Amino acid sequence: MQSYRHIEQQIIQWAEARKIIPNSNPPTQTLELVSEVGELADAVIKGDLEATIDGVGDTMVCLINLCALLDIDLVACMEVAYDEIKDRKGTLLPNGVFVKES
Repeated sequence: MQSYRHIEQQIIQWAEARKIIPNSNPPTQTLELVSEVGELADAVIKGDLEATIDGVGDTMVCLINLCALLDIDLVACMEVAYDEIKDRKGTLLPNGVFVKES
């Protein structure tokens, strides 16, 4: 299995070779991301594991491209999100509602 950084670099090189990075922009890539998330949601709802795996991958490709266009690091974004949530206390109820502890 390849490392995240290696696969990220391969995706960026692929996107640059196909002129996605130089010819796209953050709003366009964000719309593509939303489209891919919609396809992912459809696959999950239908219980289609193969399409779900494809959808997660496609979503990650869009996120990597978006970060490359914005010159930000996706792992750094995940670290910021984790730092924000790591000390949260609470639980997810069976109805899907997360209840935070005070």
